[in-house]
Amino acid sequence: MKGKLIIAGSMLALLMSGVAYAKDACVECHSKISPGQVKDWQVSRHAEEGVSCDSCHGDAHSSKEDYKKAVMPAEQVCQQCHEEQFEQFSHGKHNFGWTSLNAIPATHIAPDELMEGGGGCGGCHNMGIKTEAQKKEQLAKGYRYQNNSCDECHTRHSFSKKEALDPKACQQCHMGYDHPQWEMWSSSKHGTRYLAQQAGNLPEGAAAPKCQDCHMKDGDHNNHTAWGFLGVRLPLPEDPQWKADQITILKALAVLNPETGEPGPVYGAVAAVDLARLTKEAFDTERNKMINICSECHSEEYAKERLSLGDSMMPKLDRMMADAIETVAALYKDGLITKPADYPFNYPFLLTFMETGGAEGRKDFNKISYIDQVLLQMYMKHRMRAYQGFFHVNPDYAYWYGYSEMTKDLGEIKELAKTMRATHK
Repeated sequence: MKGKLIIAGSMLALLMSGVAYAKDACVECHSKISPGQVKDWQVSRHAEEGVSCDSCHGDAHSSKEDYKKAVMPAEQVCQQCHEEQFEQFSHGKHNFGWTSLNAIPATHIAPDELMEGGGGCGGCHNMGIKTEAQKKEQLAKGYRYQNNSCDECHTRHSFSKKEALDPKACQQCHMGYDHPQWEMWSSSKHGTRYLAQQAGNLPEGAAAPKCQDCHMKDGDHNNHTAWGFLGVRLPLPEDPQWKADQITILKALAVLNPETGEPGPVYGAVAAVDLARLTKEAFDTERNKMINICSECHSEEYAKERLSLGDSMMPKLDRMMADAIETVAALYKDGLITKPADYPFNYPFLLTFMETGGAEGRKDFNKISYIDQVLLQMYMKHRMRAYQGFFHVNPDYAYWYGYSEMTKDLGEIKELAKTMRATHK
């Protein structure tokens, strides 16, 4: 009798919370059409609080014929209940995901399916509060499902906070070719301790930091890093050689005009999408924030020393990078590489990624420049590993996958340049 009362009480609680599954037309229909969605929602906090399907999707859709009338909710729908998180996110790095994607020339050369369709870069760079014009543009191309950033980490329809706090939520995007932070972290001492803790092999209370502990402290959705994604900053260094090398890199990003040194066409985009710290104060703010976080486990002096070690590698990496850029730039200047029509300058342009023939190369693969592809690999893959490996305390990524591979790239670029000059007609 007691067991029956408990079951009856549980059912009553569900009904009182608004989860009357059998009577919900959306749930009844979607249990057959898309059962995974229903199961996720049923175990969610939303279900407990009575936030039902029409709370987010509206009530205009009622049959399979009119499914396009279902609202695909943007972040503003989440904002109605999660105002603080929305406000933080709107100022953070993740909010610039979509805008930065569209600011990069490679995006507009590659197939739409990889970008707006979310099959490639757009699958992660969907993040960012879109304007109405951006939403209409996507919809016109037939893409309905990339309206919301929140479900990148709190995946629909469970929208679990626990899931978003799991470092595997970060792994979906922060891995692979140009930013293998997951691989660096998970094989570092920090990651090893976290995984050991999960397996029950660390004493209770032992420190085992995950991505969110360092980069989204206390659930703060306003996340940034000191060096930013491109590994460049302003003001330029005082050291003459490093200053010259950073200028060379900025020229290859079209942030600076290689002919005049004045701001180039990409400067405004870099500033607008927060890809780099453009003042000393902005850099120091993020660096001091990280020192404070590190100091929760380490001494402040140790934290400063380790971060400074990463900083001290930047001039060495940039010397190799600038040497490689200048070697390829000389081939452009001497007419051994033909400037693609959509390159801003007669100069290597890193932001076309592997599409090193520009839009012409997409149409005619014979116009792709291989030496430029090696240069891009050196910058986007190996330089990233070299400096980020230091900041994620991963010796193998810093050396073998980073610095060592940059050295190899530079050697290949030098040999390719010699061959091109020797065989040029």
